[in-house]
Amino acid sequence: MAHTTLHTDLFSKGYSHLSGLLTPQECLELQQHYTDTTGYRSIINMQRYRFGQGEYKYFAYPLPALIQELRSTWYPLLVPIANAWMEAAGIDTVFPQQHEAFIRQCHDQQQFRPTPLILRYETGGYNTVHQDLYGQIYFPFQMVIALTQHGRDYTGGEFVMTEQVPRAQSKAQVISLEQGDALIFTTNFRPVQGSRGYYRAAMRHGISEVRSGIRYALGIIFHDAT
Repeated sequence: MAHTTLHTDLFSKGYSHLSGLLTPQECLELQQHYTDTTGYRSIINMQRYRFGQGEYKYFAYPLPALIQELRSTWYPLLVPIANAWMEAAGIDTVFPQQHEAFIRQCHDQQQFRPTPLILRYETGGYNTVHQDLYGQIYFPFQMVIALTQHGRDYTGGEFVMTEQVPRAQSKAQVISLEQGDALIFTTNFRPVQGSRGYYRAAMRHGISEVRSGIRYALGIIFHDAT
């Protein structure tokens, strides 16, 4: 995808759809990784915390090679857009060019825990709309990759984004991803051009109910957590 298209998509919609980022074999290997008893720092039962119904696991450092590559490769591609995003929103933040330097900033603020995660939903599973901020420092974009095929491995389970429209009800967008597809989307808000300049439209994301089968997804979050 051309950088200009990515920039336009993120500013106009708050997300950008990338087709076939991972191969079916890479998706299968990540699914199989889910049952490993090592390599994770924590396991979250969504129902326990009223996040929805399902389970996800946060990877521990050192991250698997593919996940580390996705984090370190996509971060510098998104930095110019992230810095333009902050400037438009009137936020005095400039992100460093390399992911390693950004992670050092996280660690300086006591955000030491890695945030890439793998998610699993069975029939009836869902995720309430939310934001993945985790601390004072956060990167304005994150990525989710579908590891299973909609319509074959599961039904339902669409990706949902809501945007708070000023003086109106929230607007919802529903996005279906094929196996290996990625979605880059806003972590917190998007700057929207108004009659008096840009304003910040808060955005949240979640997963609609899985009607049948099992749905796996990989989440790539670029900042670390407290």
